[in-house]
Amino acid sequence: MKGVLDRFEDNNKAVILIEEQHDEWIVPIEELPQGSQVNTWFTLEKTGNQYHILSIDKDTTEKQKENASDLMNKLRARKKRWD
Repeated sequence: MKGVLDRFEDNNKAVILIEEQHDEWIVPIEELPQGSQVNTWFTLEKTGNQYHILSIDKDTTEKQKENASDLMNKLRARKKRWD
């Protein structure tokens, strides 16, 4: 399953949104893989009631970054037409 790092809270916690479960998971920052930042996607596993990060999903992270960039470009172009 996949999850995305949504935000940091209280300088020591990370909130990961788990799309398939419509859930959020709060994890200590020190448990994140090196290089994790907001909007980083992870491959996760759930054992019982506990989630575990298996790896950073670099493909999904890059794809989502490109989608967001494309959307912003479209919005800027649309705004210029109205100016």
